[in-house]
Amino acid sequence: MRDLVAEEGRTYAEQAGITLRDEPASLFQLLVLTTLASTRIAADVAAAAAHELFAAGWRTPQRLLDSTSRQRVDALGRGGYRRYDERTATVLAESATLLLEEHGGDLRRLRPSTADEVPELVTRLQDFPRVGPTGARIFCREVQAVWPAVRPFFDDRALATAGRLGLPEDAARLGATVADDDVVRLASALVRRGTR
Repeated sequence: MRDLVAEEGRTYAEQAGITLRDEPASLFQLLVLTTLASTRIAADVAAAAAHELFAAGWRTPQRLLDSTSRQRVDALGRGGYRRYDERTATVLAESATLLLEEHGGDLRRLRPSTADEVPELVTRLQDFPRVGPTGARIFCREVQAVWPAVRPFFDDRALATAGRLGLPEDAARLGATVADDDVVRLASALVRRGTR
């Protein structure tokens, strides 16, 4: 288990250049990554494209809205995200607008205080454009690093890989195999291993 986490436990948020904290800008960046990863595109490409958007300075909803659609398309292209780039540039602006108007720019308003509230979080995240059930689970998989009530969270891909590796396929039992701080890394490692 330690080898798996050590070898492949880099989170997709880290890959995208997000220093994940329980703060509005950081959580918005995770939402951007989630939106990009919610299409039929490789997770590595989604992370690279998110990194380009953040390198351009669009780390908050307002800063993203201050950019032009063309600027966003260009940044997505630099990250290798070309297949859905024009529509995605629009979706990102729609998502930033929704976050500002409905949640005051702060996703912490959706943060669950108990594990029983996590299904509601999954549902509420799907209010954002392009974020469906899979995208909502991607967000939860990553945000558990800073929202302990979400932990342990393993999406279907992670659990399927765990089963293939002879590990527990129950989230609670699987999460108990590592320290709390490593659960998010284990989840990422399982997803990464499952794509190989």
